[in-house]
Formats: sequence, structure tokens, C-alpha cells
Amino acid sequence: MKLIKRVWVKSKNLFEIGSSLDTDSAWSLQKQEEAKPLLVLKKPNEHALVFMMEKRRGKAVSLVGEFFVSSEVLKELCSKLKKNLGVGGTCKDGWLEFQGECREKLKVLLKKEGYRTKS
Repeated sequence: MKLIKRVWVKSKNLFEIGSSLDTDSAWSLQKQEEAKPLLVLKKPNEHALVFMMEKRRGKAVSLVGEFFVSSEVLKELCSKLKKNLGVGGTCKDGWLEFQGECREKLKVLLKKEGYRTKS
């Protein structure tokens, strides 16, 4: 009989074993950043803007979108429209949101700016 020398090996947990076996398609606990789609910039006359109205907490909110312009241009347009309408609003994810029912006024102002609208 041979005497086998025992070597104490530090035990590995399941995550270490899985990651060492398959490195290409293994999942990890860290979030992987997804590739963001490229924003296609359009000229104002190439847009087809949609106007919607929502109720939020019992108040009317007018939505206009979707804009395919840079965020700086969208912020400038939003502030210009807010001043002309005399209402509050914001720009989120390529959409403009305005407080109150002002869709008809928005259509007129956006056509003056050169934007095309649906209907």
C-alpha cells in the first residue's frame, strides 16, 4: 500500500468553479452595459410629431414627440415653447411634456419652427 500525501486545497464556492470552467458565456453578478442604439438625427421638416394628452394626478399633460434631435436642441426648443405658451414643462427621452391642455397652440408654434406633424 502506498501512502498518499494529502494536500489541503482551499474549497471553492460555486461561483468560482463556474467562472473558471467557462469564461466565454458565463454569467456574472456585475451588470453588463448594453450597447445603446445610435440616435439618428433628423431635420425639423423630416419629423412626424404626435400629440397626446394624459391625465396625471387629475391634471392634464400635453405630450409631443418623438424628436430626433440632440439633447441641447431639444432643451432650447422646450424652453422657447414654454415661454411662448406660458406653461411649465420638461423634455424626457425625446418627448416634450407641457402642463395643461395646449395641443392646438403647440401645433401652430411647431409649424412656425419648421416641424412637421401627423394630422
